[in-house]
Amino acid sequence: MLLNDVHSQLNPTTVAWVTRPTTLAALCEVVKQAKRRGMSLSVAGARHAMGGQQFAAQQGHVDMTGLQHVLHGDAQRGLLQIEAGANWHHIIAASHHMLAPGGTSWAIRQKQTGVDEVTLGGSISANAHGRGLLMQPLGADIEDVTLVDAEGDVLLCSRTQNAELFALVIGGYGLFGLIYAATLRLVPRQRVRRVVDILDLADAMHAVYRRVDDGCLYGDFQFVIDPKDDSFLHRGVFACYKPTTEPEADEAASADLQPEAWLQLLKLAHEDKAQAFKLYAQHYLSTHGHTYWADTMQLSTYIPSYADVLNSDQPTDRAPGPRQTLVIGEHYVPRDQIAAFMTQAARVLKAQNVEVIYGTIRAILQDDCSFLPWAKKDYACVIFNLRTFHTPQGKARTAEAFRHLIDAALALGGSYFLTYHRYATRAQVLHAYPQFETFLARKRHFDPQERFTSDWYRHHVALMGHSR
Repeated sequence: MLLNDVHSQLNPTTVAWVTRPTTLAALCEVVKQAKRRGMSLSVAGARHAMGGQQFAAQQGHVDMTGLQHVLHGDAQRGLLQIEAGANWHHIIAASHHMLAPGGTSWAIRQKQTGVDEVTLGGSISANAHGRGLLMQPLGADIEDVTLVDAEGDVLLCSRTQNAELFALVIGGYGLFGLIYAATLRLVPRQRVRRVVDILDLADAMHAVYRRVDDGCLYGDFQFVIDPKDDSFLHRGVFACYKPTTEPEADEAASADLQPEAWLQLLKLAHEDKAQAFKLYAQHYLSTHGHTYWADTMQLSTYIPSYADVLNSDQPTDRAPGPRQTLVIGEHYVPRDQIAAFMTQAARVLKAQNVEVIYGTIRAILQDDCSFLPWAKKDYACVIFNLRTFHTPQGKARTAEAFRHLIDAALALGGSYFLTYHRYATRAQVLHAYPQFETFLARKRHFDPQERFTSDWYRHHVALMGHSR
């Protein structure tokens, strides 16, 4: 069966077979059968990651989306145990059914941004993050995980029980076992009011501190993507969210653009970047002061087939061009270095002749949970979506651009996210993740037969010069 990732569609992989278990017993049996047959397993939920973490050529594949059930809710402590195949719509809905003492609903604190259909297990495996201004990655919100190990046995892992394995599973890319379920730490549900500014990057960090001092919990900065604009990457829409006791937010109100409007902006981002930013800024300014629920505010409009929609708008008398999608890269720098990084990034993107279709800056606090933390310090996170044509030249241009962007981040004491691609050199991987070879050694310790594998893992084993 041929599988591919949803977003970039650059990872077509033929696997031996696909199974979709619906019970814990069935999940354990999948591992035991693979052991008896001498096969390895890859695992995925929504198949959103772009680095090849969810597929392994010619091996078995486990589709986790059949495991979505709530297992336990502790309304006193705000703990929700749910199967790892649940996506964020399922998780948010389940949290609303839990009432805290006094009748207050519980809610998630953060979720992976940009897409809602990803599963909890996938978000944990990448140690994803949201838009919190003073939040660590998602691992900080995980109380425990229920893991099926390489023998097909069930283990409970937490900060006090199987603690090393817990730290390896958080941000471990599915290499240490199949996450059957996880317990999320929730927070009381609250309303927030959107506060919008259009400002220059030089003022953005000061604005972040002002908003934090003012009590804002969430925020991000969407920057100008037009390279012909003097404010390219340096001016943007800064939207923050402050708790409020104003009249209740509309339960159905979406903080994001509707699909039709989002498609229009995507089309303009390809054809008229100046107009795209103008409309985007107008939309957000028009919603200044609007109130939303803090959890559902984090839901996003996402159209994975947008490229097909855009291509369908092309004149019928013109031969179709090469397929194109977006490839994401995420880079981290100390917060006081963000302006310097964006200046260098602008040079890189122009020199490599690549297009930014969408980009944002967020904040993250240092991760003290995972074995392989990408947030080694308090960082500013910069995300680029690069327009990538599915031709050898187009893919090579994107890869080279991201390697240069990684170098720019590393030179400023930063890092990059391992999830989105496999373009980094060995030197770049080890500079950003000096414990990476130890991570691979712990993988071999807990899974000596490499029962759990992926093309991402195989690539990095070879990159480090290790034999499999």
